[in-house]
Amino acid sequence: MPKLTPIEVELLRNSLTSICDEMFLAIMKSAYSTNIKERHDHSAAIFDAQGRVVVQGESLPLHLASMLGLVEVVLDRYGVEEINPGDMFLSNDPFVGRGSHLPDVAILAPIFRDGELILFVSNIAHHSDIGGMAPGSMAGGMTEIYQEGLRIPPIRIVQEDKILQDVFDLVLLNVRVPSERRGDYMAQIAANRLGNRRLKELFKKWSKEQIKLGCSAIIDAVTRRMRSSIAELPDGEYAFEDVLDDDGMGTENIPVVVKIKKQGEEIWLDFQGSGPQVRGNMNNSFAGLQASVLFALKVLVDPDGPTNHGMLEPVHIKAPEGSVVNASFPAATAARAQTCQRIIDVILGALAEAVPDRVIAACNGANGVATFSGIGPDGKYYLYMETIGGGAGGRSYKDGSDGIQVHVTNTSNLPVEALENEYPLLVDRYELVEGSGGAGKWRGGLGLRRVYRGIDHTLTFSGQGERGVKAPWGLFGGESGGTASISLHSDDGNKQPLPIKPASLEVKPGVAVCIETAGAGGYGPPAERDIESLEDDTKSGKFSAEFMRKFYNYEN
Repeated sequence: MPKLTPIEVELLRNSLTSICDEMFLAIMKSAYSTNIKERHDHSAAIFDAQGRVVVQGESLPLHLASMLGLVEVVLDRYGVEEINPGDMFLSNDPFVGRGSHLPDVAILAPIFRDGELILFVSNIAHHSDIGGMAPGSMAGGMTEIYQEGLRIPPIRIVQEDKILQDVFDLVLLNVRVPSERRGDYMAQIAANRLGNRRLKELFKKWSKEQIKLGCSAIIDAVTRRMRSSIAELPDGEYAFEDVLDDDGMGTENIPVVVKIKKQGEEIWLDFQGSGPQVRGNMNNSFAGLQASVLFALKVLVDPDGPTNHGMLEPVHIKAPEGSVVNASFPAATAARAQTCQRIIDVILGALAEAVPDRVIAACNGANGVATFSGIGPDGKYYLYMETIGGGAGGRSYKDGSDGIQVHVTNTSNLPVEALENEYPLLVDRYELVEGSGGAGKWRGGLGLRRVYRGIDHTLTFSGQGERGVKAPWGLFGGESGGTASISLHSDDGNKQPLPIKPASLEVKPGVAVCIETAGAGGYGPPAERDIESLEDDTKSGKFSAEFMRKFYNYEN
């Protein structure tokens, strides 16, 4: 067996990572939907023949676990002997395919060399619709996975390099705006073909044995890094709990609880005490829980390290089956990202005692979803879905960022120009919410306000928000951030508050939808904020004179 030097291992890792990044860009530049080509709600990864993640592109952390289980399921379902060159497999199901929710559709392709399965390339993309009872497949009011859309077990979509048209037609028949969906699927297939070509080029430089040995070395290196970094945390037991606002179906104040034990090079996270799974679609699969835990630990113990299967070995996750953090079939899971954000909040809250200089105060705690659909003035049906950022928490050395996606949902806020260019929608306002960042020595980030209206037609709107009741908390004396809200604004001046998870509402001409996302908590006592920062806060217009007097006793 050949031996690889550390330099050769790093060269191989960088080569594989660059292939992932190129696949990511190929999807972004080829996709039809704004959610992918503009908001970048997709990811790419490379696996070894055992199903272990070797490298993942720097995109959405939440997608890591959604692909982790897919290779294992495909291997279990088909076996190596039934997986052939030119195959691709499609899946989205949280329970059968070990994904996280139905709109995230993964496509996996095996890579062979001299007739032997060596690697897999895979990508995953959030499709703006996967069918089901509500346009966008993300609305509240869904109580089981059957209502959320088309469930796809791991099945072939490509065989002998040819798309299986019968399967493709079945998928497209069950979704809205099938022409857009077709374009997004073709972009994913093309990206896997690109990954295959690039790996074939890589095979000219590396032998099969070197590739196998190098992949194991890459994974082992991450395991060592994780163990070493975890060892630096103080040994001990830590705990924290928070609540989700509601599930959109009447269950309120849903607890998310974590108890953490850290000893030596290993860490245990137990979510016993978290609420039972709910009727609404806030339930999280184990894949989503796993991704959230790995993200939180990575940013705390090894933010600069690579992301792969090696992160799993020293991390032990326990969660009751049938709970909101580890739901059982047939739970609805479309809004699982809201719960993932709260999982990360409680992990950061628990470890604040251990590493106060590394944690941040609670962020906006959501992945606020807005879905608009209808028949526009041109007589054509459209469907638009986006998620909206909010405030990021203050930290020990810096203010939180304003109006961004946080934690596992690392997507962009869609530019107004892109939205208005493609859809019969008008954005009346797009701005920061004044005073929504929690005061502190280091303030929290501000939330966003977006006000939408349909152009000369009645549209259907669904929303998914969080932190509308329970404000994002501050740390070490920092104040809480502002809460989220959704409301309808009529041209006659009337304003109608809506639940934080409204489902399938008709919005007529002359009425606009206003979405405000939560700010974030501050870090440290407001009294310790320096005078230069107070002056900047006042000049920026982000905080009113009343806010500055109330929280900082400051007058300009």
